[in-house]
Amino acid sequence: MREAFKYRDLVRTLVARELKVRYRRSAIGFVWTMLQPLLTMLVMQLVFSAIFRVQLPNYSVYALAGILFWNFFSQSIVASMNSLRGNAQLLQKLPVPKAVFPLATVISGVVNLLFALIPLFVLLLATGHTLAPSLFFLPVSIVLAALFTLGAGLLLSPLAVFFSDVVELIGVLLTLLMYLTPVIYPQEIVPAKMRWVVHYNPIRSILEVFRDPIYLQKVPPLSHLTVSIAIAALAFGLGVWVFRRSSDRIPFYI
Repeated sequence: MREAFKYRDLVRTLVARELKVRYRRSAIGFVWTMLQPLLTMLVMQLVFSAIFRVQLPNYSVYALAGILFWNFFSQSIVASMNSLRGNAQLLQKLPVPKAVFPLATVISGVVNLLFALIPLFVLLLATGHTLAPSLFFLPVSIVLAALFTLGAGLLLSPLAVFFSDVVELIGVLLTLLMYLTPVIYPQEIVPAKMRWVVHYNPIRSILEVFRDPIYLQKVPPLSHLTVSIAIAALAFGLGVWVFRRSSDRIPFYI
């Protein structure tokens, strides 16, 4: 990762390209970053509030915060896995650190997340939430989410090069993980005998550190924050270790 810092100009170029490519054929461009989570939240509002009668104060804020986090995490993971094969020609021509490609995808995901926070803040005001001082904690939450996601991306991106079916498999697992994580539903509706699955889900810890300052309008408790920092650091460390062990073989497979 220190080598990647030396190529920060390349990282900036890759991030800009990633953002342009994502919305190249879209008529409304970056607006989709804000519109898509809102539309998903409205569907969830209908399903959980109107059909399943889930009683949760200000469910729309709860759901939208969770959807924003999950979109960032899942989209960045998939983009990271595709980043090495997608830049095969550049990798073969230039002696650049291979980690810059997953890194650029996660940074572009953070940029998208920042844009997507705009309608969330509007929704907070529209539903009677105040813009609480706890929102100043969000940069810490985003850094933790980015660190965790980058670690997962570094771990999975070499596997996606060595085994092309990994991308499809991870796509299915991400769908399963979403339903095992309280993104769009409150943890309390999970049957008691199954609640441990959600409770010990490491992604839940990162999600709640992101959502607590928004929905609960409070900084996460120190004990919870400590666990989340440990999870993010472990994921990042494991991802860096696996990527380093695999990087020498990547050019032979792309």
